[in-house]
Amino acid sequence: MNKKRFLSWQAALLVLSLMGVGIAIYLTSVHYEAVPLVCSARGLIDCARVLASPYSVIPGTTLPISLPGLVWCVVSAGAALTGLTVLAGRRWLYIAQCAWSLSAMLVVLYLVYVEIVRLHTICAWCSALHAIILAQFLITLLLVQQPAGEQEADVEREQPAVTARKQ
Repeated sequence: MNKKRFLSWQAALLVLSLMGVGIAIYLTSVHYEAVPLVCSARGLIDCARVLASPYSVIPGTTLPISLPGLVWCVVSAGAALTGLTVLAGRRWLYIAQCAWSLSAMLVVLYLVYVEIVRLHTICAWCSALHAIILAQFLITLLLVQQPAGEQEADVEREQPAVTARKQ
């Protein structure tokens, strides 16, 4: 995989992260009743029921579960931006991004379980954020699967002057 492809994956991660930031801000605003909820309120998709459940807040607090999601998305965006600029092609960054995405996937699996098994309904907005996190996890998994030598060789081809100065 060449450096341009790595950069395009980082750009995709950045776009997905920013979409996640938007959804998390919206869900946080809905929690504090700053904006109305725009979602189905009947049948299998019932955002109001999910967002009013005890599972919609951080245990032991009144803070919405969307706040840690917002922080996660902001950190993901920062990592992707870093991957596009100063640390492009660094394998350890891809490993860190994959671990960060895996941590969110574990939370997503729990939240999907809660929606389906405990609440018997799902939230479309939450599901959109879950899908974004899944896409990010799959992209970071793809980046980590590339041989380390290939990533570093791409960086050296793109930055010959920097490599020459290091020697």
